Amino acid sequence: MAAAEETSKSSEAFPMKGGDGPNSYTKNSIYQRGAVDVAKQLLDKEIAEKLDIEISLPSNTFNIADLGCSVGPNTFSSVENILEAVQLKYQCQGLDSQIPEFQVFFNDHILNDFNMLFKSLPPNRQYYAAGVPGSFYGRIFPNNSIHLVHSSSSNHWLSRVPKEVVDKNCPAWNKGEIHYSNSTNEVVKAYEAQYAEDMECFLHARSREVVSGGLMVLIIPGRPNGTPHSKTLPNMMLQLLGTSLMEMARKGVVLEEKVDSFNIPMYYMSPQELEAAVEGNGCFSIEKIENLPSALADGASIETRVLGYHMRAAADALIKQQFGEEILDELFDLYCKKLEEKPSIFESGKGINFLAVLKRKPN
Repeated sequence: MAAAEETSKSSEAFPMKGGDGPNSYTKNSIYQRGAVDVAKQLLDKEIAEKLDIEISLPSNTFNIADLGCSVGPNTFSSVENILEAVQLKYQCQGLDSQIPEFQVFFNDHILNDFNMLFKSLPPNRQYYAAGVPGSFYGRIFPNNSIHLVHSSSSNHWLSRVPKEVVDKNCPAWNKGEIHYSNSTNEVVKAYEAQYAEDMECFLHARSREVVSGGLMVLIIPGRPNGTPHSKTLPNMMLQLLGTSLMEMARKGVVLEEKVDSFNIPMYYMSPQELEAAVEGNGCFSIEKIENLPSALADGASIETRVLGYHMRAAADALIKQQFGEEILDELFDLYCKKLEEKPSIFESGKGINFLAVLKRKPN
């Protein structure tokens, strides 16, 4: 099939807040970094045990792709962890002289701030760096070209808002809500269907790109098996953001119709849902699915204002496109107040990060 026909399906692009200002993703992603850090030991073990270093390496080059890399610095930490683990695998097998060169492909939407990403590349890195723009819900690499795929805190973003939820004539119209967590069954089903379609596309694309015996390592923000969507902590936080927007609509700061047509394309899957998608695809074996320990140290309090800034860094482009930039300060001041008023959601809400290690079956 021609490359043009294989390239990514139509996808909406809402990158993280670029630059290095106070509201940027660079300055507001410590929780995502925490997930990468707590996954390191597991990642080392899985690469040591599961990676086939006998796989053919054209030009003695090991190709790594980080999907949804954003602007750094978290992606650089992930890549460093992977490189160390792969090098250690070679050394432990007495193959020091055969350690390959490393090529790292940093992938994100075309609107991602790649200038910021490359400006902050580690100067002493042990790899060659390249940027690959495009949605990971379609093809972004040639056939059988990638040895290890990594993605962290990215797979909960859908390719688009389900079209049914913004259609006034559809039973799934999500009037007055910006997400599925507290909505009707029709809205929930529309989001579930969009997730299933997207994950099928994601796995199909990777099945063509990853070499036989290659690994895919995913760190996914999700919900524990059996937990209702409405009791999932990230969903409860998005619900409060929707409440903040509706409050501003009642005050006349934003139009209510604008809120009615605004939905956030995030879906928090359970490990069981991922397992079903992988089994349905059939090209990968599930080597490991494990909940990660909390990125917060024991006894550490959750700083609600920090979480508010994290939400702003993630949703900035979405909100700006729908409502304009001028509402952002007022909206997130209100949102942070609501988070502070409802500390109970951090105790009652269930949320996890889980690690999934998938291995490409022989072609």
